[in-house]
Formats: sequence, structure tokens, C-alpha cells
Amino acid sequence: MLASHQPVPTQRVALVIQYLGTNFHGWQRQKQHRTVQEEIETVIANILGYHVTLHGAGRTDSGVHAAAQVAHFDATGFIPAHRWAAVLNSYLPDDILIRASAGVSDCWHARFSAAYRRYRYTIYTEGCPNLFVKPFSWHYYHPPLDESLIQAALQPLLGKHDLAAFHRAGSKRSHSWVEVQAAECHRQGSFIHIEIQADGFLYGMVRLLVGMLAQVGSGQRTLASFTDIWKEQRRQEVKYAAPPQGLCLLRVGYPDFPFSPDVWYDTMPKLVMSPESTVNGQQSNALAMDYELLTMDSQKK
Repeated sequence: MLASHQPVPTQRVALVIQYLGTNFHGWQRQKQHRTVQEEIETVIANILGYHVTLHGAGRTDSGVHAAAQVAHFDATGFIPAHRWAAVLNSYLPDDILIRASAGVSDCWHARFSAAYRRYRYTIYTEGCPNLFVKPFSWHYYHPPLDESLIQAALQPLLGKHDLAAFHRAGSKRSHSWVEVQAAECHRQGSFIHIEIQADGFLYGMVRLLVGMLAQVGSGQRTLASFTDIWKEQRRQEVKYAAPPQGLCLLRVGYPDFPFSPDVWYDTMPKLVMSPESTVNGQQSNALAMDYELLTMDSQKK
């Protein structure tokens, strides 16, 4: 049974966390819903014998993944800070993994000490669906997407702007100002990867942004129209959000971080498949070979 009061904390522990968002209703604790924060807090409480609050760097939405979410909690006890990762992984479910843990100072905060967050959105553009990429991408194949148009649309977003056009209702944030530090779009075979880095993100911002970028990339909306909408804060014209499974919190950056880059910097593998022409070429050769073998068999008979 959990104790009714929490002892005075003696150490602050930072965690680098990965999770598959598919079966979670987001990061933040919610009544009657499974969330990442609650799963980890419950395990910590069972170990310590009292409740703790896990403070995350960002609040991912339902269905969104994280390759290197960062969080911290305060605890007493005899478990060294660097051992918490192994201890927690012994009890956590298969869709959550603690990559590393470390002790930090009492003034360090997972959310307020962060210099930036970086997200990646992945779009799968082949016409035929693929079960093995479905959990981590948006299957968007018609009309075709031009990644150069998406990149051009992203460039004016660099800098500090009021992005109320990409701010979902229900947020407690008092303003919509965001400093976008990087915005990139690249195609690798059948996949388009959009990465955005900022000092912070608005509620629902990336998915609303990608939904409109898809309209630009498909030619349904002009570059000028896209830019005018967010500059003039015409939220009513931003109607579609990209689905959650294509989005991943890639990393969180800090001026003073106790973890080496191999733990947190780029731990989400990019989905890559052979270009369509190569794949079709291989398939054509295989079909030709199969046809030749069948012909030979029929002649023997």
C-alpha cells in the first residue's frame, strides 16, 4: 500500500524515454485512459512506495511516438540515478523503453531547461499500402506530392512568428508565438520526411501544419495562399490535421545535458525503400523470369 505522504526529495533523476504511441492517449496523465506519464509514474511509485510526478519536456498527442522524450522526477532511496533506467525497464510494458537515466541538479527541469524540441513527420507515398510502415507514417499517394514545394512553403516559417493558425483549441497556453529554428523536407525513395525544430510547439501544431503542407505539395494550395493564411492567423481555413502515427518527437536539446549524443540525438531510424523505378525494374525482371520458367514447364509437358 502506498504511503500517504512523500519524503523530502534527495535527488532529481532525468530520463530519456522512447515509446510507441499507437496504444496511448498521449503523454499526459488522463482519467480512464492509458498514457505514457501514468504508466511510468505507476512503476516508480510501486518501487519507491509513494507517488511521484514525472515532468516531461513535451506533451505528445494520442498516437504520436517519441524517440527521445525527456522527463525528470524527484526521489529518495538507495537507487543510484544512473541505475533507474535498468530498474524501470524491468517493469515497464513493451511499448515504453528508458534509454538512459542520470542525476541532475535541483534547478534543472525537463521542460523549462530545454532549448528546443524537434519533430519528424513521415509520409509514405507508394500507391500500394504496406503493413510494416503503416504504424509510423501517413499513407498519402494521390495526388502526388512535390517535396520541393513543401520545402519552399517551410522557409518563411523560420524565425519567431505568431502561429495561431496552427493552434488547436483546448490549449492552456496564453499566446501562440513560436521561434522556428529549423524546417526541412526531404524525400528518400517512397518516403517524405518533414522535420521541424522550435523552442516550443503549440497544441496540435505539427499535425495541422503538415495537413496544410500536403495541400501545397499536391498543388491544391499555392505557396502564397499557405503563407498568407498563417501570417494573417486565419485559423478557420486550417481544417485538416495529418494523422498522428506519422509524427515522432525526435529529440529535445539542452544547454546542459547529462547524456551523450548516441543516447538521444538521432535514435529514430528513417524509413527508406528503393526508388520506384528500381523496384519496378526488379519486379519486371522477376515476372519475366517466372514467365520463362512457366513456358519451359509447359513445353516439357
